[in-house]
Amino acid sequence: MAKITRFYEVGGPEVLRYEEVPVGEPGPGQVRLAHGAVALNFADTYFRSGLYPAQSLPSGVGSEACGTITAVGEGVTQFQVGDRVTYTGAYNTLGAYSTERLISAAPLIRLPDAIDFETAAAITMRGLTAAYLMRRIWEFKRGDTILLHAAAGGVGLLVSQWAQLEGLKVIGTVSSDAKAEVAKAHGCDHTINYSHEDVAKRVRELTDGVGVNAVFDSVGKDTFEGSLNSLKTRGLMVCLGTASGPIPPFNPQLLAMKGSLFLTRPASADYIANPEEKAELARELFSHVAEGRIKVDISKRYELGDAVQAHRDLEGRKIVGSAIFTI
Repeated sequence: MAKITRFYEVGGPEVLRYEEVPVGEPGPGQVRLAHGAVALNFADTYFRSGLYPAQSLPSGVGSEACGTITAVGEGVTQFQVGDRVTYTGAYNTLGAYSTERLISAAPLIRLPDAIDFETAAAITMRGLTAAYLMRRIWEFKRGDTILLHAAAGGVGLLVSQWAQLEGLKVIGTVSSDAKAEVAKAHGCDHTINYSHEDVAKRVRELTDGVGVNAVFDSVGKDTFEGSLNSLKTRGLMVCLGTASGPIPPFNPQLLAMKGSLFLTRPASADYIANPEEKAELARELFSHVAEGRIKVDISKRYELGDAVQAHRDLEGRKIVGSAIFTI
């Protein structure tokens, strides 16, 4: 039997249920995986709340975890019992909040011995996001400047460090002085406290009126206009998430009026769908972490049965950096 967190109806954190379920044997193309640690991501709240519709109810929660393969199904040749793996995804990996599970072998990524389970749970999705933002989304040049919202968040701390490795200047937004110190310690050249500073105005001051080359915005509704106003001519707006709510509809003519801007709403799945590309990004990520070029700080650890509190903390903006569930 395995322990699992799931929900029978959408709603607030209180709809989550911690239950015991049988696991069974893997079918064709599947493996049975004993989790070593499970990631906690803001996107998990989207499925629970119904913003991202679950395919059926009851539904598992979470799409990212790591562990050891304990059985393999028919047709699985790339992995064997005892292999350490990690995974991230969306609908195809939903159900990660569990001690053990069956999962398709397709999304699994082999985990180097130098990366422990807790670190893997903290960086697989966040790190691959940082990897495609730095390597695939735009042709950045040394000396370019980026504006990074939620700079003290799990993705933000990895992006800022990777950006420094690429020779980029990073302006990070935060909600408190304490988070500003964390962001600066992880590579931000400047921070803006959006609780009392005008982000776009401060960006112009920091860039001598030019603006930034790109904005990475995971906040959404509350920051969208300020993000556009922070960009230089022909700059790139990257809409990574909607923590404050969906971006309201707008006329694309607005992009022309603000300097022929580019806008994209990437989905990680489209940047790791190709197995070779995913493996390449993962190798670079794990190399940076294993060799100390990118540091991983896990600020909060929860028991798997404490998912209700974990989701309350997420939505209350009480988590700095990465948080995980321990097994």
